[in-house]
Amino acid sequence: MTDRPCTPLRTDPPAEPPADPRTDRAVGAVVGSAVGDALGAPFEFGPEGAFSARFARPGHGGEMCGGGGWDPGEATDDTQMAVLVAESLLECGGLDPADLFGRFRRWAAADPKDIGLQTEAVLSSGDSWDTAAALHLQVSRRGAGNGALMRAAPSAVHFADRGRAATMDAARRLAALTHGDRAAWEGTAVFHELVRVALAGHDPLTAVAPTLEAVHPDHRDRYAVVLAPGWHPDDATEFNGAVWPCLGSALWALRTTSSYEDAVRAAIDLGGDTDTVAAVTGGLAGAVYGAGALPERWTRPLHVPLPGFGGRVLRAGELADLARRLLLSPGAGRGNE
Repeated sequence: MTDRPCTPLRTDPPAEPPADPRTDRAVGAVVGSAVGDALGAPFEFGPEGAFSARFARPGHGGEMCGGGGWDPGEATDDTQMAVLVAESLLECGGLDPADLFGRFRRWAAADPKDIGLQTEAVLSSGDSWDTAAALHLQVSRRGAGNGALMRAAPSAVHFADRGRAATMDAARRLAALTHGDRAAWEGTAVFHELVRVALAGHDPLTAVAPTLEAVHPDHRDRYAVVLAPGWHPDDATEFNGAVWPCLGSALWALRTTSSYEDAVRAAIDLGGDTDTVAAVTGGLAGAVYGAGALPERWTRPLHVPLPGFGGRVLRAGELADLARRLLLSPGAGRGNE
């Protein structure tokens, strides 16, 4: 960890994206995750098939409907925390766990509309950044939620140039800030690696087997089950708010569809923790299909409030600019160790 203070991001207008496929995929991952989050939020804890029952004809609009306390196009805690990850990485020139934990704590103290119970308990505990999640696990025995996985698209982009081992290690360190169970670390690490493969222009589905080899042995078999080609979300033994079925459902949605839009629709139609499953799916599918595949009718109303940070609200263009900076930042090739 660096001892120097993090420097604020410059605030000049977002640059126009260069005509570069890798950059397009990076923007697709970050914005695509946010879009999935905002689309899925109104359907959280609802029944299977609710999205398609309401919007039976793909491409006809109205899907950014709002509801359940969310305005149309409003992103939830999933994307709010993802933005905090992105801005900490950029302002600190790499991973500074204490800085990021401080941002999380400031955000949590500002009474966001939604925050995971596990994440809230860790951030409000008063314990240090390097002990809070572990201490929470000791008491609660619960630390394998999907709350670290949901915010991982920006960090997956940032660390993609460092290779498999380094990006998976960074994912584990980021997840460990709020989730004490190693299962959450390993799921976030798998997501990082699959996004890294997609950003390079390869099919992440073909990378599942070698990625599993890099998963901690204590967790490899369980992830092998939910990431297998024949697995279906109906086979899950836990609610999809847990990290295993959340990641497995996202990969299933990617595997069984052929477009960004269809993948996100399939994820939301699973019901349950729809905003997070769709955010993870949107990050993967966005990395595969690129920003150009994201429907403009979905990106136009997208907005991300940041409680605790001066009333800031980010739009899709600002998220895209964050993605480009994360990909091109000098810190993307190194970390603050």
